Amino acid sequence: MAEEHKPADDDKKDREKKAVEERLKRAPVTSTGQVTTSTGRALAYRATCEYLPVQKLAFGNERGEPEAAVFTTAYELEGATAADRPVCFAFNGGPGSSSVWLHLGALGPKRVVVPDDGSMPLPPYGVSDNPLTWLAHFDLVFVDPPHTGWSIAAGDDARKTLLSVDGDVAALTEVMRGWLTRHKRWGSAVYLAGESYGTTRGAALADALLDANVALAGLILVSCAMDLQSLVFAPRNDLPFALFLPAFANVAQYHGRLKGPLAASSDAARAAAEAFVAEDYLRALHAGAALQGRERQRIAKRVAELSGLPQALVEEKNLRVDDFSFFFELLRDQGRQVGRLDARATGPLAASRGRDFEFDPGMEAISAPYGMAARAYLGETLGVAEEQRYELLSLDAHKAWNWNRGEDKGNAFCSTSDDLSRALRRNTHLKVLVASGRYDLGTPYSASNWSLAQLDVPPEVLARVEHHYYDAGHMMYTRQADLEKLERDLAAWLAA
Repeated sequence: MAEEHKPADDDKKDREKKAVEERLKRAPVTSTGQVTTSTGRALAYRATCEYLPVQKLAFGNERGEPEAAVFTTAYELEGATAADRPVCFAFNGGPGSSSVWLHLGALGPKRVVVPDDGSMPLPPYGVSDNPLTWLAHFDLVFVDPPHTGWSIAAGDDARKTLLSVDGDVAALTEVMRGWLTRHKRWGSAVYLAGESYGTTRGAALADALLDANVALAGLILVSCAMDLQSLVFAPRNDLPFALFLPAFANVAQYHGRLKGPLAASSDAARAAAEAFVAEDYLRALHAGAALQGRERQRIAKRVAELSGLPQALVEEKNLRVDDFSFFFELLRDQGRQVGRLDARATGPLAASRGRDFEFDPGMEAISAPYGMAARAYLGETLGVAEEQRYELLSLDAHKAWNWNRGEDKGNAFCSTSDDLSRALRRNTHLKVLVASGRYDLGTPYSASNWSLAQLDVPPEVLARVEHHYYDAGHMMYTRQADLEKLERDLAAWLAA
C-alpha cells in the first residue's frame, strides 16, 4: 500500500526551498581591510561574503532549480588583476565541518590565537591580525559545504545527494565554477587547500575539476585522509594498527612514557617504531593466530615498549592496539585521557575511570574559542547580518554522510587516492603539498606516508608531491612555530 501523503512534509520541503531561494537573493556583503605581513608588506584587501547556488542541473536535472545555497567568504587583493593573482579555494573536512579552522587558523588575514601547547585559552575570544596570511600568495575563497556554516540544502532529496562523497564533489565543483564566473576570475591560476576530510574531497576535486575544464595549478592537503582503510580500526583490517604505531610512539615519548634510548627524543621514538613496523610488525599481524610462543611474546614486548602501554594490555588486544585504547590507557595511572586531534592535550578521566569517548581534549581546547571568535568576526567585522546558528561542525551532517562511491553499495573503505593519481597523470603541471602534524592521532603522519606511497603514478610524477611534518596536532597551525613553518613551506613550494 502506498505511503499516505503527508502535507507536513510538503510544507517542510517548501520552507526549505524558499529558505535557499531567499539566501541566494541576498546581495553580497562587502568590506575592506588591511593586514601587514611578517615581511612588512601592507596588503589592502576586499572581503566578500555571499551565497552561491548549487543547481539541480549539476546532478542531471535540467530544470536548474537551486539545490543548495553555499556560503563563501573571499578576500581579494585591491588593485590586482586576475592574471596577476592566483585564487585558492579552501575548505575543512568533518565531513560536516565549516571552513573556520583554515580561515581563522592559518590562511586568512585574521586568526584566532590559542596557546602553543594545545591547551584551552581563557575567554574572551576574538581574532587578531595574521602576518602569515596566505593572502600574500593568492586571493582566498573559503567555502562552507552544504549544512556547514550557514550553507543549507533545499529539502531531504537534496540533502541525500549533497551529503555524500560524490555529491559533495559535484556541488563544490559547481560552487567554484560559479565563483570564478561571478568574479571574472577565469584568467587566474587556481589552487585548492583542504584539511582532513577536505583532503578526501580535494583529491577527488583535482580530477573532477579537469572534467569541468578547470586545471589546478596546485593542491594543498593538510592532515591527509584520502584512504580510510589506513585510518579506520575495524575487524580484518590490520593496516591502521601498523600505521598508527609510529605516531603512538611519538606521543608516548612526549608524555614521558617511554624508557631507555626510546625516551631520548621524538625522532628516536619514531625511527624505532617505523623500523619495527617495516621489519617485524606487519609480518606478525599477517601471521595472525599462527604467531605463537616466544616470537609472539617478543612482538608484544616491543609494541608495549614503543607505545608506552602495559604489555598485558597489548597481549589482551591480540597485539592490535587501537586508537581509543591508546587514548584512555596511556595516562590512566594519572587519571588523564589523551587527545585525538592534538595528542599533546589531555583531559581528566571520569571518576569512574570509564572508557566512553565523550569528548576530545585536543578539539575541546579550540572549538569554543574558534566558534565564538568566528561569530563575532563574521557579524561585527565583516558585517554578515545572519541570526541563524553557524554550524561550526555539524554532527547531523557527519552521521548522515554516504561514504559509498559510484555503483558501490557495500561498506568498502572510501578512497580518493585513485582520483588524485589520475589527476596527477592527466595534469602535468599539478603540484601537491602535504602537511602532517606528528601529534595528530586522527590522521597520523605515518598513515599519510603510506597513503602517498600508494599513489598509482610513476616516480617522475610522484616527485611533484611534497610531504612536510610539523610538531603539533591535526591543526598544526595553532602552534606559532608550525604556523610560521607552514607558510615558509608554502612559499618555497610555490617558488619551486
